[in-house]
Amino acid sequence: MNIVCLDMEGVLVPEIWVAFAEASGIPELKRTTRNEPDYSKLMRWRLGILKEHGLGLAEIQDTIARIDPLPGAKEFLDELRSITQAVILSDTFTQFAAPLMKKLGWPTIFCNTLVVAPDGTVEDFRLRISHTKLATVKAFQSIGYDTIAAGDSFNDLEMIQASKAGFLFRSTEQIKRDYPNLPAYETYDELLDAIKRVLDD
Repeated sequence: MNIVCLDMEGVLVPEIWVAFAEASGIPELKRTTRNEPDYSKLMRWRLGILKEHGLGLAEIQDTIARIDPLPGAKEFLDELRSITQAVILSDTFTQFAAPLMKKLGWPTIFCNTLVVAPDGTVEDFRLRISHTKLATVKAFQSIGYDTIAAGDSFNDLEMIQASKAGFLFRSTEQIKRDYPNLPAYETYDELLDAIKRVLDD
């Protein structure tokens, strides 16, 4: 039994925080897990910037409502789900994900949650579990699944390396240089072909 575990941002949809950085005019928010390996450190920094500028969940959700999946992402996901099980493992939040999942045809997503005050201020965040992506891959493996994983950022490396097969997708040049043993692809056709080869083995 196989299950494909995909990152979301940068793989299927644009980076939410980059889009919000552009919409809000706060370039510092363009920093993502492509640049910062420590996700908790990154989120604490982001929350500090939101507080400094008086921005809350509503403003971020307004930006998300205007984000579409990356070109070809839904078609890739539709074809992938027609041949095997697939799930999205993301460090995004339930308050961000729903509009994007609707546009992708409601795939299953495991993600985190924000702590939001009644006035919409984002006060904190709650990870579903420590090392969320790795822990989820290991849980799938513990119930008899072989995992195949793909992602683009530092926070995807654990699940990629722990899987039967793992791929970088549209990753940074630095990550590709640091992990030359991981196959790296730039198009959905390449990634789908690589996954099919693993499924056929």
